[in-house]
Amino acid sequence: MKLAIDAMGGDNAPEAIVKGAVEAADTIKGLEITLVGDEAQIKPHLKNQTNVSILHTTETITADDEPVHAVRRKKQSSLVLTANEVKEGRADGCISAGNTGALMSAGLFVVGRMQGVDRPALSPTLPTSDGKGFLMLDVGANVDAKPDHLLQYAVIGSIYAENVRNIEKPRVGLLNVGTEDGKGSELTKKAFELMQTAPINFVGNVEARDLLEGVADVVVTDGFTGNVALKTIEGTAMTMFSMIKQTFMSNFKTKIAAGLAKNDLRKLKDQLDYSEYGGAGLFGLSAPVIKAHGSSNERAVLNAIRQACQMIELDVTNTISSTLNEMNKEEEES
Repeated sequence: MKLAIDAMGGDNAPEAIVKGAVEAADTIKGLEITLVGDEAQIKPHLKNQTNVSILHTTETITADDEPVHAVRRKKQSSLVLTANEVKEGRADGCISAGNTGALMSAGLFVVGRMQGVDRPALSPTLPTSDGKGFLMLDVGANVDAKPDHLLQYAVIGSIYAENVRNIEKPRVGLLNVGTEDGKGSELTKKAFELMQTAPINFVGNVEARDLLEGVADVVVTDGFTGNVALKTIEGTAMTMFSMIKQTFMSNFKTKIAAGLAKNDLRKLKDQLDYSEYGGAGLFGLSAPVIKAHGSSNERAVLNAIRQACQMIELDVTNTISSTLNEMNKEEEES
């Protein structure tokens, strides 16, 4: 397996990216990694592994760059060159913790869509109270969507959950304003009808308040709604932990209680950290492309690499493509 990794993307680049890659190179059998970025900044964090190489470039895409223009103009940037390694067949997949929009643009323009997919989806795995997590798509690759797009997301998510997350007959839910049939907008009503006859374990409409309770293994929605839901979950978790910290630090007695509960609180924080599940997959592209969280530490980078390796090893891309093509054939024949 060969992976290309943008060593300069993310808040903690290149140190965290390189250290995560080094650990992956040491622990994942048969893995070869190409780190793309400034050699002078990358080398101090490397060991002497023979399965890690550097593709040198000093150009980068920043968080402030306009995604599409940056991808077109900064062709020698670490992010674009990372995607180009996949396009040229020198890597089986790629990872970046950099500019999300730029990675999506590079995925579309450089790596390319798989046959049968109208629009790729950005898909993180989010935490649940039972620790199993759920896949959510789309969370921002496309602001608008048609019913057919949501159907494709449902099939893609189901295949990924079954093959990579090892969930037998994953439950697929449609995010809506109520659980009853016939609820929602014209988009969700039509998507609901399509999913009922699709080759998935469709469990119907699900509400946002039930997501973290594990109401479904795969939750499907349009990119606008998904992004709002994702950021609401993130913001709520951050605010709650801030409020808990303020409460524990308010007086001497609560500080003692905080000291006693320190390890339990750390476990709770880890349980709510979705980087433990890897990165957000850009599903629907012709090869695995993983968007690691911008604040990824070396452990999060390692998890994203493991995720990409699983997708490559299990040939998830071809499974998704063949399933969608089979669905299209059946639709044409009927």
